[in-house]
Amino acid sequence: MSPSAAIDIDAPLEQVWAIMLDTDSYGEWNPFVERAETAQPARVGNPIVLHVVWADGSRTRSPERITALEPPTTDPATGTTTALMSYVYEGLPAKLRLVRGVRHQRLTQRAGTPTTYETVEEFRGPLVRLAGPGRVADGFRRHAEGLKLRAESPEPRPEG
Repeated sequence: MSPSAAIDIDAPLEQVWAIMLDTDSYGEWNPFVERAETAQPARVGNPIVLHVVWADGSRTRSPERITALEPPTTDPATGTTTALMSYVYEGLPAKLRLVRGVRHQRLTQRAGTPTTYETVEEFRGPLVRLAGPGRVADGFRRHAEGLKLRAESPEPRPEG
């Protein structure tokens, strides 16, 4: 059971990456993770608390730890740029080894094409079904759509 989502975004990968790292602004665009509390700038090893909003409007807090932050890198042989952010779930079910999870968020862009955003949660443990993989997949889809809208929106212009 690995909930996932993917979407193409008509914006440069570096721009999408910057939005992903700006956790203080999640409430402006992210319908799934309305807030992400972590020290800035984000670093591997930092704790991060995700304030999740489920499709039914209920909320929960998800304690995680950042395990990977691979900034945009272009492979000179293929011209493909990639970036990766990952974090591991650290809530009580994880400590009891009942539900363990690692979420990966990967960006890929080939020259002249949209940025592809892909996310997957690798769940393990005897109570994974109770973690609600279906509702997590729905949240990931809403997160991906929100990221796309944010990245493709023109920057607000100052009035005057």
